[in-house]
Amino acid sequence: MPIALVTGGTAGIGAAFARALAARGYDLVLVARTAARLEEVAAELRATGREVEVIAADLGDPADVARVAERLADAAHPIELLVNNAGYGMKSRLADPDLAEAADAVQVMMQTPLVLSAAAVPGMRERGHGTIVNVASVAGYLSMGLYSAIKAWMRVYSESLSNALAGTGVTVTALLPGWVHTEFHDRAAIRKSSIPSWLWLSADDLVAACLRDAERGRAVSIPTLRYRFLTWWLRHLPPRTVRWVSRKISSSRHRDQP
Repeated sequence: MPIALVTGGTAGIGAAFARALAARGYDLVLVARTAARLEEVAAELRATGREVEVIAADLGDPADVARVAERLADAAHPIELLVNNAGYGMKSRLADPDLAEAADAVQVMMQTPLVLSAAAVPGMRERGHGTIVNVASVAGYLSMGLYSAIKAWMRVYSESLSNALAGTGVTVTALLPGWVHTEFHDRAAIRKSSIPSWLWLSADDLVAACLRDAERGRAVSIPTLRYRFLTWWLRHLPPRTVRWVSRKISSSRHRDQP
């Protein structure tokens, strides 16, 4: 059976990827920080008949990232599909930054996907097939702090890697979610009531659409017509207007901190 490796695979979008890939016949390697939660999710997926490996790793720790990269480079048990999903919403703001949080965010959401993709690509290219999905965000088209900057990097990096691998049989897809029903926003202390109901997406629907786009070799996957329309506008509005919209969203979505 083909094997997929999913980072942050025990909750939210990552768990949705794990379920969807298991249903498509993939065996899995799940990577997350909490061993107990990994085993719980692995047991659920094994009950469907899939083989599941678990790697407990803090992707903010380069030594742990190196262990995951080593698994990706294992030619005896090749990874057919890599999902760089691990990440989190940031609580600090650029005007008053928590540099420890910023350094960890850059490690988890930029350096780690770079290292893991670099570990996966040689084997995929040698075999002549493979897929990498990098979870970016529509926030990368806005100006809403370091998280937006990181997700903009992820999109551009993914498109660049897609170009670099053109014609090799290896494809790279950047997934650009909008607002998705997960625990992501609670952990980041984001006031969800400020977000219109029509902007919310199901993680399972999001992942299903992304996997279809990845199968078609699309470099960017934007869920639903409404989000494709919104991102088109964000790309074509004057930059000062995008900054104004970003300020309005930022001011309404964060809860007051004690």
